[in-house]
Amino acid sequence: MQPETRQCFNTMRQDLARLNGIGDIAEKFTVTPRVQQTTEKKIQESSDFLKQINFYGRTEQMGNKVGIGVNGPIASTTDTTVKERETFNPLDLDERGYVCTQTNFDTHITYELLDLWAGFPDFQVKFRQSTLRQQALDRIIIGWNGTHRAKTSDRKANPLLQDVNIGFLEKIRQFAPQNHMGEVLSGSKKIKIGKTINGNEGFRNIDAAVFDAVHSCLKSWYQTDTRLVAITGCDLMADKYFPIVNNTDENTEKLAGDIIMSQKRIGNLPALQVPFFPANAILVCPLYLLSLYYQIGARRRVVIDNPRRDRVEHFESSNEAYVIEDYDGVVLIENIELYGDDGAPVHATPDEHTAPAEVVAGG
Repeated sequence: MQPETRQCFNTMRQDLARLNGIGDIAEKFTVTPRVQQTTEKKIQESSDFLKQINFYGRTEQMGNKVGIGVNGPIASTTDTTVKERETFNPLDLDERGYVCTQTNFDTHITYELLDLWAGFPDFQVKFRQSTLRQQALDRIIIGWNGTHRAKTSDRKANPLLQDVNIGFLEKIRQFAPQNHMGEVLSGSKKIKIGKTINGNEGFRNIDAAVFDAVHSCLKSWYQTDTRLVAITGCDLMADKYFPIVNNTDENTEKLAGDIIMSQKRIGNLPALQVPFFPANAILVCPLYLLSLYYQIGARRRVVIDNPRRDRVEHFESSNEAYVIEDYDGVVLIENIELYGDDGAPVHATPDEHTAPAEVVAGG
């Protein structure tokens, strides 16, 4: 590490220690609630998708949901000469609640790169932003693909972080099977879509599948919610509305690179493509029912200068949970297979759940 770099690094260490009221960041410390809130806000604001869902700080590691779903209408009349007026609980607080579990965001930065950054006036900003943007993307990946939490995760075996935490889609599969459409013909584990497909196996088009899901699975007060959207996989977007070749399609709009929105609709709902969403699936919901809970006082950090490896190592962890506020307002359609006019399967791209480079890089 060059002398100028050492000076910048030491200044950053002193500032970080002062902000968190500690003497040395080389020892593991708990981030203060104020700094933690600022960190979470920066993570959320780095992604246009995350800005549209909820981030809630909770004091307890486990407990009841915030409860922003509804149980139904609350308007009524009462003849008070006969009986008293009775209150109604408008919030849907199911007993499942939430549990925040630890996720590690451990990284390192080489001396060589730090030497390069030392020549810029925003050294500290570059150091911190090097991890915050990826934390945002990792949360999106887990939200769509997480199926369980392993004691020790394996990125090689689970490149989509399936074993880090239980994400939104898996919560629907496990806790709201009535709102999960994974097949039409019993035992087939697929939903066929195409003009030649009969009703026993699937649907003639994607619009029909979404329309059926909305009216079969969602409570009536959500069916007409104007904030409902259809989040779709990249294969389905490409086949229906999204032949994005040169970004000039007038029917599409990129929202700061994080979300692609169609000006057309799927099942009469706005269609969104979000990074890392499964290629052959559709999630119908209002985005305000998706939440990321983090435990206040449980973000921990340590920054270690490791000359044995010529790098600075940054260990950071946060206790968090992926929460669906009200299962009555969401429906997951997956295992979709597309068929052409000749009745033959459409050979889609491999289901890698990843977004095109230009979609991920922005925001």
